[in-house]
Amino acid sequence: MDQHDKYQTIESNAEGIYKEKGSKFIAYAYPISSEDEIKDIVQELKKQYYDARHHCYAWQLGVDGERYRANDDGEPSGTAGKPILGQIRSHGLTNILVVVVRYFGGTKLGTSGLITAYKEATIDVINNSSTIEKTVNDFFEIEFDYGVMNDVMRIIKEEEPNIVNQEFNLRCKIELSTRQTLSDALQGRLSKIESVTVEHIRTI
Repeated sequence: MDQHDKYQTIESNAEGIYKEKGSKFIAYAYPISSEDEIKDIVQELKKQYYDARHHCYAWQLGVDGERYRANDDGEPSGTAGKPILGQIRSHGLTNILVVVVRYFGGTKLGTSGLITAYKEATIDVINNSSTIEKTVNDFFEIEFDYGVMNDVMRIIKEEEPNIVNQEFNLRCKIELSTRQTLSDALQGRLSKIESVTVEHIRTI
């Protein structure tokens, strides 16, 4: 079986902390599925920790981690976002956002001290997370005439996609989801039945 639609992420939000010379680095990890979620999460933490000096973060999305970003939020370049992203990658995770909130303790930590602090805070929050394996799924809607119902349902039974929604009238609709690597075969078989139309809705 092709594994290109499998990935490791975290099951739910988690928290971690690292302290060094009076500075506090509070780390938060979130499972995410799109870039749209990131801004709201970061803004919420900035509001909650309005008196903190920095709110640094990194995120990665996609099975191969093809989309990612690291943000130092005012820390010296490469001392915060990069070590956070480095730990996300070394733990083999994707579809994850890690934000580290820093309270300055009065003593400068220097470049290597900062890198270590952001790295350790990230390690702590990841260690406090439950890691799970997920698959990338395609969702699509099929429409067909009631007369070909048996043919459609036989293919669904054999290919075993998840039925998300269904509506049976003279013209029937079913929303299905299936692993991405199995999607083409299912859509191909359904498309061969007369009166069936297949429309891809989204990929998650």
